[in-house]
Amino acid sequence: MSRIEAWGVEGIGEISPGMQLGEVIAEACANEPNGPLRDGDILVVTQKVVSKAEGRMVQIDPDDPLSHKALVEEESVRVVRRRGDLIITETKHGFVCANSGIDLSNVDAGWAALLPIDSDRSARRIRDIVKAKLGVSVGVIVSDTFGRPWRMGLTDVAIGVAGVAGVIDLRGTPDDRGRIMQVTEVAIADEIASAAELVMGKSSGIPVAVVRGIEPSWLRESSVSELIRPPAEDLFR
Repeated sequence: MSRIEAWGVEGIGEISPGMQLGEVIAEACANEPNGPLRDGDILVVTQKVVSKAEGRMVQIDPDDPLSHKALVEEESVRVVRRRGDLIITETKHGFVCANSGIDLSNVDAGWAALLPIDSDRSARRIRDIVKAKLGVSVGVIVSDTFGRPWRMGLTDVAIGVAGVAGVIDLRGTPDDRGRIMQVTEVAIADEIASAAELVMGKSSGIPVAVVRGIEPSWLRESSVSELIRPPAEDLFR
């Protein structure tokens, strides 16, 4: 692999509950300028449109900036930290993140977007529909924006995957000096999600991107669980 390409998919439009997101994406990517798609392409789809399509939208009080906080605890299995209005939780999916991943950005006032119930399943559904409609085998990543301890700023990560590895395990392989790597595991789905975010942006209204040219060996069945560190290996819980 010497080059990858990434571009935002234009023309998706507003997504509402009950819409079949895979069909919308397939139609948008059937022809230029967004397509045609090829075998091995990766579709990166933001959590927000997945949540909208799956009806994971909850009404809140538009006049109370903290009205979504009750939802935060409902969507969590435990509270990890509190600081003022900020709550760091562990979600039912195993993600440790701010406010259980509940998002108020890019949604109408008075509404909050919850994480999909099963983002791997959401990704598989999109992949299967694209295969049925366009006859191409693609990988799909559902992405979301997370903060990181010890690093400033936000980055997009994978919260659901289908047809593309979550983690590439390089342990036991030589580096470019011939040394055998002992601990190197690359969060490849997170890296692809971050690359896609560069062409989608946070306020451009582009919720889907195509990433082309990744290493074919990364295309396999997987689960976002590959990216979740087991509690026994987490030094900070």
